[in-house]
Amino acid sequence: MYRSFLRPLAALAALGWIALAAGPAVAHAVIIEATPAVNAVVHGDKLAVALRFNSRIDHGRSRLALIGAAGKERTVPLDKASPRDVLAATVENLTPGSYRLRWQVLALDGHITRGDIPFTVVQP
Repeated sequence: MYRSFLRPLAALAALGWIALAAGPAVAHAVIIEATPAVNAVVHGDKLAVALRFNSRIDHGRSRLALIGAAGKERTVPLDKASPRDVLAATVENLTPGSYRLRWQVLALDGHITRGDIPFTVVQP
């Protein structure tokens, strides 16, 4: 009688393990569309930034910064009304030169992804 109880219990445990292991896969956040694009040339002193990711991101724990040619970094405030898969912001008072837009996002899978987007500003 004891053996007849263990066999169904073992089968149930195995099915539970398979069900847990076959849960939905969640990938890290990856940029699928960026404004400005990598190595873009931007005209003017104002820039609308929009980075769209392949998954939803946690805006509260995501960051955006602008780094100038001299290495000086300034934090860029995020647009709180942007869609859940987009980091959006406006950067003003740009002077001609080379820049890097440094981004860091927390994806719903709990992983932080970060990167830089180089671009150049020229006056019209």
